[in-house]
Amino acid sequence: MATLMRRYGAGARWYDVLSGEKWVYRAGREAGIRLLRPRRGDTVIDLGCGTGLNFSGLLAAVGPEGRVIGIDRSVDMLAVARRRVEAMGWHDCVRLVPADAATLDPGDVVALTGGRGADAVFSTYALSVMPAREEAWRRVRAAVRPGGRAGIVDMQRPHGRWRALEPLALLACATGGADIDAHPWRLLERDAVDPGAVERAERKGGHLVAVAADLGAAITR
Repeated sequence: MATLMRRYGAGARWYDVLSGEKWVYRAGREAGIRLLRPRRGDTVIDLGCGTGLNFSGLLAAVGPEGRVIGIDRSVDMLAVARRRVEAMGWHDCVRLVPADAATLDPGDVVALTGGRGADAVFSTYALSVMPAREEAWRRVRAAVRPGGRAGIVDMQRPHGRWRALEPLALLACATGGADIDAHPWRLLERDAVDPGAVERAERKGGHLVAVAADLGAAITR
């Protein structure tokens, strides 16, 4: 994990350019936000927010009355995210939290919402990088209010005619430290209040998977 953090730190400045965001991964973010359907005035947790590439889409949905709480372990990534917030004038709408998701105190996040809990959690291309993704998911779920919603966007091996691009997909995952076979959206499918109402979209030959659903009661221990 320490090696991965050094890699992210060193590449944070160029991440948005070199990550394939424009040509590939933005499509997953956009699909995920459409499925999440955040409402005006909502507070949304962006788990593993990185450089803040989700902020624009989320803020467009929640409006000036809403809030985004960006959580990331990498201080270098958050430094880029902070510059994005400053450049866009989002100071009143975005709160950045430096924290390891696997040791996150849900109470600290709930306190940022005035005690009511977040309305939704959204995570893109982050859970597949986390070795302790189950624990990270449990903790962030506990910061979402009862009846809240969640969305996860991540990667899998492409299929159909897109299978020819699998070596490139594997290279991208290896570069970012992601497990392409992690399929972290299964955590959400398992915990949805109604498994039959889980919404799913695939992009780029199935390489990108977006899943959203209403959450059931959080499990605490």
